[in-house]
Amino acid sequence: MPVTDIITDAENLTMTVIADLAAPVDRVWNAYTDPEQLNRFWGPPGWPATFTKWDATVGGTAHYTMHGPRGEKASGRWEFLRIDAPHSFEVLDAFADEDGTPDENLPSMRMVFTFEATADGTRMVNTSHFSSAEALEQVVQMGAVEGTRLAMSQLDAVLQDLRDYAQGKGTQVELLDDTHVRITRLVEGSRELVWRAFNEEELVRKWMLGPDGWEMTECVIGLEPGASFRNSWAPVGDTEGEPFGFEGEVLLFDPPRRAVSTERMQGQSIETLNDLNLYEEDGATLVTVLIEYPDKETRDMILATGMAEGMEASYARLEREVLAG
Repeated sequence: MPVTDIITDAENLTMTVIADLAAPVDRVWNAYTDPEQLNRFWGPPGWPATFTKWDATVGGTAHYTMHGPRGEKASGRWEFLRIDAPHSFEVLDAFADEDGTPDENLPSMRMVFTFEATADGTRMVNTSHFSSAEALEQVVQMGAVEGTRLAMSQLDAVLQDLRDYAQGKGTQVELLDDTHVRITRLVEGSRELVWRAFNEEELVRKWMLGPDGWEMTECVIGLEPGASFRNSWAPVGDTEGEPFGFEGEVLLFDPPRRAVSTERMQGQSIETLNDLNLYEEDGATLVTVLIEYPDKETRDMILATGMAEGMEASYARLEREVLAG
C-alpha cells in the first residue's frame, strides 16, 4: 500500500495523509485532477466514487457520490480554493447530497494536497484542517482513517499502465483487513465481453469450472437486484471430490462495470458479500473481486480451501476458451 502514515493532531485540528508513490509528480498530479482516474481510488473498496461534476478552476466545484455494495450512497462536494499545478491544490471538502448541496449537519474541512518529487517518485501529503476538535473526532469516528488507507491501496493500479501493473501475475490475493479480501486478475479481452462471460449461461459453463476434472451441473444466473443465483459442480470420471455449489442473491447490478451479491455454500448459513468490478484499459480488463467475510476465522478457512488456485484455473480457461474466440 502506498500510504506511509496517517496522523491525526487534535491540538492543531488536522488529519494528515502521507503517501510515497512510485511515479513522477506529473503522473500523480494527473491522477488527482482527472475525475476518471479519481473514480478508481477516491472511494474505499466497496464504495467506489463517481465524480458527476468537475470544474477544476479557482471557485469551481466538483461533486461526487460513493456507492456502497448494498445500494447505500454517500456524496461530497469540493470547492477549489487554490491551484498550483502540478505542485499543490486546495479545496473545501463538504458532505453533500447528490446535487452537491452541502450538509450543514456534518463537518466540512479544508484539504491541502501537495506533491513533491523524491528519489523514488513522489511524496503526496494531504492535510485536512478542521474547525474544531469535535469535527475532527466526528470524521475519525466515521472511519476516515481506515477508509482513506483502503482507498489509497487502489492507487498503485491507477498510476501504472494496467498491463505493467498486472499482466503475467495471475490471480492475486490481498488481505485488506480481518474480513476483507481483494482478488485481482488481468484478462485479455474487452470489459463488455468479460461481463458477458460472467452473465451468460452458455459462456459461464465454458470457463467457471475451477481445476480440470470438474463439470458445472447447474447454472442459474441472477441479472437484477433481488434475483437469485445458483451454481453447482461435480467431479468427472476419476476426479476425487464431492459435488458442491453456491447460491445467493443479487444486491447491485450495473452492467458492464459492477455486480454485488451475497454468496453461501448450498446447505450452509455462512454468507459472504462478493463485489465484482471490471475496468478496461487498452483491450485488457482487470477483474477485481472484493469479498467481505463475517469474521477472520471464516476468511482463513475459505482461503485455505485452495479457492485462489481454483479461480486462477478458471480465469486461464476464460482467456483461452472464451475471450480468445
